[in-house]
Amino acid sequence: MYAWIWRRLPFGLAGKLAGSLLLATAVVALLWYVVFPWAEPLLPFDDVQVTQDSGVPGGDGGVDTDTSPGMDDHDLPYDTTTNNPPPSPGR
Repeated sequence: MYAWIWRRLPFGLAGKLAGSLLLATAVVALLWYVVFPWAEPLLPFDDVQVTQDSGVPGGDGGVDTDTSPGMDDHDLPYDTTTNNPPPSPGR
């Protein structure tokens, strides 16, 4: 298909390069301004639904995040210094 288009473009190499650029720009503009706006309502990217099933207005669904077992407010469940060796003195 691309070879057929390349053979059909007129005006030698310069015309073929300019025509190719014009065709590519036209295809991108067609997609950007026509196809994508048409398809956007059909895609579920913005269909986010968050519900509260706890029955308490403003509640967090019954999850108590302040008293997680074995965790303080700032403790991480993994070691952060294992893969962080001290800098070498020669550098």
